[in-house]
Amino acid sequence: MKPQQKQFASYVVIGAINTLIHGVVFLTFHVGLGISQAYSNLCGFSVAVSFSFYANSRYTFNAKRSWSRYLRFVAFMGLLSLAIGHLADLYLFPPLVTWVLFSAISLACGFLYSKRIVFRESRS
Repeated sequence: MKPQQKQFASYVVIGAINTLIHGVVFLTFHVGLGISQAYSNLCGFSVAVSFSFYANSRYTFNAKRSWSRYLRFVAFMGLLSLAIGHLADLYLFPPLVTWVLFSAISLACGFLYSKRIVFRESRS
C-alpha cells in the first residue's frame, strides 16, 4: 500500500469513530433537546474534533500537535459543520441526511485540508 493510501485509510478509520461520536451528540442535541440542526451539528462536531485532531496528528500524519494547528483545523471544520447545518435548517433536511451529508463532505474536505494545510510537512 502506498504511503498516501495508508494515510487515507488511517484517516477513514479515525473518521468512522469521529463520525459515531459526532452522530450521537448531534442526534442527542437535535432530537433529544430540540436544538436547531445548525447548532446541534456544531456541538456534535466540537465534541468529536478533539479526538480526531489528536488521533490524526499521531497516527495518520505523525505530526507535532500545536494550538495553532488545532485552531486551524477546528475553524475550518467548524465553519463547514455550521454551514451544512444551516443549509439543513433552511431546506428542512431530515437529521440523518444532515449527519450523513456532513460526514461525507468532511471526509474529503477534511483529509485534503489536514494534509495540505494543518499537518503539512514543513519545507526545510
